[in-house]
Order: sequence, then C-alpha cells, then structure tokens
Amino acid sequence: MRAIAAPSPSSGAASIAPDLPTDRWRPAEIVFWLAAVAAFFVFPQDRVLGSQILITGMFAVSLDLILGYAGIVSLGHAAYFGIGAYAAGILAVHGWGEPISGLLVAGIAGGIVGFATSFLVVRGSDLAQLMVTLGIGLMLYEGANQLPSITGGADGLPGVTIDRIFGRYSFDLAGSTAYAYSLVVLFVLFIGVRRLVASPFGLSLRGVRENVKRMPAIGAPVTRRLIVIYTVSAAMAGVAGGLLTQTTQFVGLDVFGFPRSADLMIMLVLGGTGRLYGGLIGAAVFMIAHHWLSDLNPIYWQFWLGLLLVVVVLFARGGILGAIDVLRGRLGRRLQ
Repeated sequence: MRAIAAPSPSSGAASIAPDLPTDRWRPAEIVFWLAAVAAFFVFPQDRVLGSQILITGMFAVSLDLILGYAGIVSLGHAAYFGIGAYAAGILAVHGWGEPISGLLVAGIAGGIVGFATSFLVVRGSDLAQLMVTLGIGLMLYEGANQLPSITGGADGLPGVTIDRIFGRYSFDLAGSTAYAYSLVVLFVLFIGVRRLVASPFGLSLRGVRENVKRMPAIGAPVTRRLIVIYTVSAAMAGVAGGLLTQTTQFVGLDVFGFPRSADLMIMLVLGGTGRLYGGLIGAAVFMIAHHWLSDLNPIYWQFWLGLLLVVVVLFARGGILGAIDVLRGRLGRRLQ
C-alpha cells in the first residue's frame, strides 16, 4: 500500500480538502458553510435552484464515499437516490407526510437496497462494477415503469403532499423552506460522514483504494469494509432522493435515469474525488453553469459545459479543489 503522506504547510494546511482527514474544522470550511447560509439572504430569487444544488451536492458526497475513498466505480448510483425518492413519495401519498420521519424511511430504504446489492458490486473489478451498477439502475428504472399502480409509471407519482416541518414551516413556491431544510439536513449528514472518513475505518478505506491486495495482510477485512461503506453511501443517496421528493412534492422515473448518475460523475470529477467538499463544489459549479449556459444559449449550452469539463480534466489535476491546492502551494513557495 502506498504511504499516505501528510500535506505540507504550504499546500494543505488551510485547505477544506486536506490529504489526511481530521476532526478539526479549518477556517476555509467554516467560511464555506457560512457562505451557504449567506446565499439564502443574498440570492432570494434563486432559493429553488439553491435547494437543488444542496440536494445534488448531498447526492455527490454519497458517491464520493465509495468512489473517492473506497475506489468503487459506479454508473448506477441513481438507483438508491430513486429508491429514497419513491419511498418518501409513496409514504406521503398514503397519508404519512411528516418530512423528518419520511427522510428516515427514505434513507433506510436506500440503505437496505444498497446492502442487498453490495454483495454483487464489491467483489468485481472496475469494469464489472460499472456494468453491475449500471444494470441495477436500469432494472429499477424499468421496474418502476412497470408498476404504475405503485409508482405512477411514466406519469410520475401523483398526490405527493408533505406536511409542514414541525407543524410550522410549509414548503413555499419561493423555495425558502426547501433551502433552509436542505441545508440543515446536508450539514447534519456531512458532519457524520466527515467523522466517518476521519476515523480509522475511513483511513482503512483509503488503504483498500490504494492497494486492495495488501490490506488483508494487515488484518483488514476488505469485503466487509466495502459492504459497510457501500450501504452507508446508498442510505445517504436515499436521503437525498427523499429530500428531492419532499421539496418538489413530485417524483418521476427520471430519478432512476442513467443521465442522473452520469451527471453525478461529472460533478465529482469537476470538484475532485476523495475530498467530500469536491462533491459539494462540483455540484454547485455544474448546476450553476447548466442554469446560466442554458439561459444564455438554449441550443448549444452542452458544448460549453463539455468544454469546461475537458479544461478541468486536462489542466486541473484533482478537480477544482486539486487546482486550488496546486496554486496555493506555488504561491506559498514564492512567498518563502
């Protein structure tokens, strides 16, 4: 297993994405979350978009847990997002619209399906993982399409009504409640996964990612660890899906779609894998660029988004956060 070196003072001491995880909150992290709170007041007309960014960022972080930390490649992570979305939606349709318990059910549903399918995923090579995860996503998509009495089929699930949060805060068209609710849920889950990846378990996952064959030699049960992190990742994706259903009060087949998984991979590449914050920043950059470019040029916006991705991959090793670390390191050497 390759040794994991601690970041040098010039390149990672104040980064929100250090090479080695830590429980200590860095100033850049605090600024990041304060900026997310400030966006609620600075951009009141964009709160709906903001809530979508927060939910998608949560979804991207869930993928980063298996891809960036454990090295599990997935092209069907939307399967668990969709399971959570439909779990929250079906629960609401049948009269249980309380949002917090609905999120718990969504997360549990995603985790159960993730655990059940993890045995098929974690034992294969990268190519096998791609095919198996893609196949799982396609099967769930078609399964939801063939059960219109339960899922609504191609028309989506009708009649999703979510109660007020704590009996006081209703989901309004301006997206104010959705943004605040999404931010709180994201922050709580982020604290949990942040502590997870900073634990010995999280460091062992990095060892599995670097050299899976040598980890059993030091007494680390590789398969068991991969199953655990895959289940946790699926549960977090399920919560993200349930949150989307609750804030939009609608769920359709697109939650299982391959484009959602593909876009998620793009976001993670943009932000940087194995960093947690890479998923959040990648989701924000991707969705803001999508929103701005589609308004600017409704026909050719995908060209410019593709160009952005190519530039980041070619010139920013490790995504946006990797590029920031490199620039800070060069600046630090010049100042010395």
